[in-house]
Amino acid sequence: MPITLERAQNTSLGKVRLSRFGAHWFDRSTGLNILLDEVAVPRASWSRAPRYASIALTNACELRCPFCYAPKVPARLESDAVLSWAIELDHAGTLGIGFGGGEPTAHPEFALICSEVARRTRMAVTFTTHGHRMTSGLADALRGSVHFIRVSMDGCGATYERLRGRSFSEFARRVETIATIAPFGFNVVVNDETVHELDAIEVFAAEVGASEVLFLPEQPVGGRPGISARACERLTEWILSRPTQMRLAISEATVPDGVPIAQPFAGEAALDAHVHLDAQGILRPHAYAQEGVPIATSVIDALDQLRSVVEK
Repeated sequence: MPITLERAQNTSLGKVRLSRFGAHWFDRSTGLNILLDEVAVPRASWSRAPRYASIALTNACELRCPFCYAPKVPARLESDAVLSWAIELDHAGTLGIGFGGGEPTAHPEFALICSEVARRTRMAVTFTTHGHRMTSGLADALRGSVHFIRVSMDGCGATYERLRGRSFSEFARRVETIATIAPFGFNVVVNDETVHELDAIEVFAAEVGASEVLFLPEQPVGGRPGISARACERLTEWILSRPTQMRLAISEATVPDGVPIAQPFAGEAALDAHVHLDAQGILRPHAYAQEGVPIATSVIDALDQLRSVVEK
């Protein structure tokens, strides 16, 4: 009997995404991924949606981080539209959805969006936050609906306070609350100001129970040049020379030369891996991309249009 997306998805345990690479099984509750690359999947059954989608729920954020790439125009997505697009992505094969911004917890219906997406889809629900809006009440509302949390942190102590304009001790208290919701990790923008903080960040991450640290070499946005060659070299040396028990990751779009990465989907088209939906309802290849397609009704139709733009 031929394998189809509908038949592969008919399982109560985990979710299966079909592609030219085989059958990719994912369990959102544990984060376990298994790729059955010996399975030959006919082209007609390949998933139309990317493995992962990021959605900026709002551009609002009370912090003014100098390296932030988020647009500064006021914009916010309606919760009904987000849920509709999430369900469509789920049916078309997306495995995980990540909410960002701006600051996603600034969206007035953030907790409702997370709970409804978790209830009505089989995708993993994640979000990226600066953490300072996290209260015990919001944590209670999110618990059981979120599978992983990414917390933005670009240094410790005085470095954090200079860049983020917030108390580091207060940040640490908010992280304690976040740890009660779901597994979490830290996102670290790496540049000349933060690269010397890597040891301290690793120690802090271990102390508070983070499961990973994701390095994001700074991108050239807002008139800033991005990560310097010197900082990039120091980051590479740190990654390659320091033994660590902490799981380390790095943004694939900005991997420095010489840093090894795990790539089970070699040759995968960019839009089959990830797509970004901004707070104005425009679908883009990634958060830094200039090109994009407004979503009229169907996010998959917009994705097909975006492919024709990107692949010209």
